[in-house]
Amino acid sequence: MTIIGYSKPNDSIFYAFWLDYFNSLLIHNYFFPATAYDFLGFKIIKEDLHAVVKQDFIIATEPTNLALVKDFLAYNGFVNTRNNDYINHENGLIFEDLHDENVLSKDGILFFIDTVSYLTYNFNNK
Repeated sequence: MTIIGYSKPNDSIFYAFWLDYFNSLLIHNYFFPATAYDFLGFKIIKEDLHAVVKQDFIIATEPTNLALVKDFLAYNGFVNTRNNDYINHENGLIFEDLHDENVLSKDGILFFIDTVSYLTYNFNNK
């Protein structure tokens, strides 16, 4: 099986600090190793700093059933808060933006490709 990787820039627009972005990459790689990010470096695009990451390219074979995404996350302790956003109160983690363009389905397996993650106060205070 040939796996094609592709690189993409990110200006960390969803995060207040670059540290939050890098925490999000680590969280993604821990929970979703099949679509782990490789950090390649930084690049200036139109005078703005962007991180450049590489990720395997997944080709979906069927539409993503968001009810299955919700069930999968619930099994792993996450509660749906609104729309496609989830929180795990025990672990102090938030996943957001898990809609059908950011979670792909290939041969009945879910692939999380573009997650947005945050740490809550509970992450360090157990």
